[in-house]
This record gives sequence, C-alpha cells and structure tokens, in this order.
Amino acid sequence: MSQAQPQRPAEEYQDPIKYGDVFDVSGDLASKPIAPRDAATMQAAENMLLGQTPRGGPAAVMQSAANINERTGLVGHSDVTDVARDQGVTVTETVVDDQRVIVESIGGQVVGQYVQPNVPMRSPGATLDKDSITIGEALEASAISAGDKPIDQSDAAAIQAAEARATGKNEITPGGIGAEAQSAASLNTRAMRDQDKTTLGDILTDATRKLPEDKAVTKEDAERVISAEIRNDPTMTTTPGGVAASVAAAARINQQQG
Repeated sequence: MSQAQPQRPAEEYQDPIKYGDVFDVSGDLASKPIAPRDAATMQAAENMLLGQTPRGGPAAVMQSAANINERTGLVGHSDVTDVARDQGVTVTETVVDDQRVIVESIGGQVVGQYVQPNVPMRSPGATLDKDSITIGEALEASAISAGDKPIDQSDAAAIQAAEARATGKNEITPGGIGAEAQSAASLNTRAMRDQDKTTLGDILTDATRKLPEDKAVTKEDAERVISAEIRNDPTMTTTPGGVAASVAAAARINQQQG
C-alpha cells in the first residue's frame, strides 16, 4: 500500500504531519502527529517479518513525516504517540492460496496492506532436479497467464531482475529482454489506447530463446523478482499470474521436486 509522502518544504509546516494526513485512519489516531519512535517501531516490525523496509511502505512514509516533524521542532527525537505505545504497532502475514497477505497496523487501524506470492522457506543450497523449471520457462508461463496485460514499470523491473538472476549479471543487457521490457513500459505510458500497448505476451512468449543464459528457478531468484515488482508498483502488489507470481510458482515446484 503506497502512500503519498509530504511534498512541501519543511519550513512551510506550521503544524505537525499527522497520521490522518498520510493514512486512511480515523478517530484519535488521525489527529496524532507522527513521531520518530513510532516510525522506528514500525520499521523494526517490518524488518522482523519481511527482512526489509519496503520502499514506499508505511514505515518509510512514517519516517519521512517524522523527520520533517522533528526538523521543524514540532516533535522530539524520542517522542512516541500514546496510541502506538499503548495499543501497539503490528505487522502480520496470512498465507491464502499461495499468496502472502501483509497487514500493517497502528492501534488496530490498518495503515498498509499488500499481497505478494508466497515462496516456502528452504535452504538455499538445495539440489534441483534436472527437470526443474527455468527462469525463461517461468517468464514464458507469465506470457500465457497474464499475456494480455500491458507492460508497466513494475513488470519491466521484474523482468530485468529475472534476467539478472538468469545471467548472473547485475546490469541490463543491451538489446536483451529486460531492455526490451523497459522500452515497452516507457512507450506504453504514451499510448492512448490499450490495444496500442505492448503486452507481457509480446515480450515474454519466447523468453527462453531471448535469454543468453538460463537457470533453474530458486527461492532466492523468486524473492529478488518479487521484490523488484513490488517496489515499482504504486500499490505494492504483484500481478496475479504475472512475472513475480510465475517465478514464485516455479520456485515452489522446483523445491518440491528437490
């Protein structure tokens, strides 16, 4: 769940940024200024469950607002709101139909909710079966399951991450599938009609042939692709049947075979 961050210069703030200014909350919480220790607590909760602080997520938004509030002298560095202190800050996950539903709350009110494919935990060194699904094959699967979807920036980022994992190179290959996807995403923003936009199917139908190197999908590959797609999506979700979902499904199948 992506939230708009404050855009005004710090000197223009005469009142602290409150929870109701950046989150869809009500009651007592909405009127509370976002405090530094609130943000730190949410960041710790995200790191404990997710292993990272998602860009554009609740903790990042809270930290940005708290920094402004502190710089303008409207809150102190050690301040914490009574709602966060007394009622708690929580980050929970529920797995439903191979999807992780992440919910972030303050005082029982939801400030962030997003969905990502679930990849079962397993040791990274597990041996993969010779019939394991490759990254190229997973990309081709997404061309079937979500082939009509016009490519956007989140798709391009996921494809670039998949290509990097397949080739072992942390850069976009000139003329490669990632560069092709990025170009398509940029052109799609200027196309007026959906029928004029390049789709996942257009780019990924023959992904295996387009990749200079390929490899069996691992949990680590899936996590990198999921992260790339979520970071570049305004709602911090993945596309059902899209790139991240297909790579995650391939990783699950490969781990079951291993």
